[in-house]
Amino acid sequence: MERKVLNIGKHTISKPIIQGGMGVGISWDSLAGTVSKEGALGVISSVGTGYYEDKKYSHKNINEKPYSEENFYCKDALKKIFENARKICGDAPLACNVLYASNGYGQIVIDACEAGADMIITGAGLPTNMPEFTKDYPDVALIPIVSSARALKLICKKWKRYNKLPDAIIVEGPLSGGHQGFTYEQCSQEEYQLENIIPPVIEEAKKWGDIPIIAAGGIWDKDDINKFLELGCAGVQMGTRFIATHECDASDNFKDIILDAKKEDIKLFKSPVGLPARGVRTNLQTSIENNTAPKVACISNCVAPCHRGEEAKVVGYCIADRLSAAYMGDKETGLFFTGSNGYRLKKLISVKELIDKLTYGEDN
Repeated sequence: MERKVLNIGKHTISKPIIQGGMGVGISWDSLAGTVSKEGALGVISSVGTGYYEDKKYSHKNINEKPYSEENFYCKDALKKIFENARKICGDAPLACNVLYASNGYGQIVIDACEAGADMIITGAGLPTNMPEFTKDYPDVALIPIVSSARALKLICKKWKRYNKLPDAIIVEGPLSGGHQGFTYEQCSQEEYQLENIIPPVIEEAKKWGDIPIIAAGGIWDKDDINKFLELGCAGVQMGTRFIATHECDASDNFKDIILDAKKEDIKLFKSPVGLPARGVRTNLQTSIENNTAPKVACISNCVAPCHRGEEAKVVGYCIADRLSAAYMGDKETGLFFTGSNGYRLKKLISVKELIDKLTYGEDN
């Protein structure tokens, strides 16, 4: 089928593919900058920027954890990540993913706008006040992530007080990596699969105007992309396939864990955030079950739903510490998020080669 460009707000993306935002340190300057350079939309994750360049920007020694939310997230590091990404992609559209659950969400959005983000993507909660933080940046497109038509309706109703509608909507199904917007039971139920939740969202969006719908969660190849374009979507978001690229900011050990994973290794885990999260079962989960996992002590205060480490103690691990351990290549204590298709990754390729495959087919 004819492939159209993706228009979001005042921005045009020549290939209708959004690279999913992946923290800590999986999609920063190298990955996001290269994706945008190749005509898709690169997305910088704002999560855990205190770890950028050996904590240089949060003024921490490499052997110390960032103390407090102001250091786990670091404004100066986010600015530097955008600067370095811009050296790669120039003026091409570039987005920032900011979790709604993040402590200091509003300030992070403002910082991302100041750093040069053309778009803000937000999930991990319903960002009913998202436009409040971008009123000084009218050209920045706002893209909430939802999992139902009901969520879209609520966002649009709440945003009326800002005289604003979403510039696009990402609809994420239950096969994505990381946190899910569903219960454990719903993740396996047919009615909540992506192809079944997309049509009601499209119908709801039509009531509010011409809002592009982006499909996300479990999308693998050109055939999947065409499937959702034919359903009425304007584009897709993909995260997992971009992990297995040379330019991905993840450590070599992180990539090895994903490349070595078998289908049965990819599981849904309990998370301090209170939602199921998908990743690769490794030594971390075994050590949690055996009560030999690293001690939980909230240092970073990264996300509000964890209630300053209380939920982390319940599930047996601190998500900030374990994701950062994965970023730094610690196979023993790291938490390695991936989508349900992660086991299909077999080798590293370049971002250009991946986008060519997604555009023209796997044999190209």
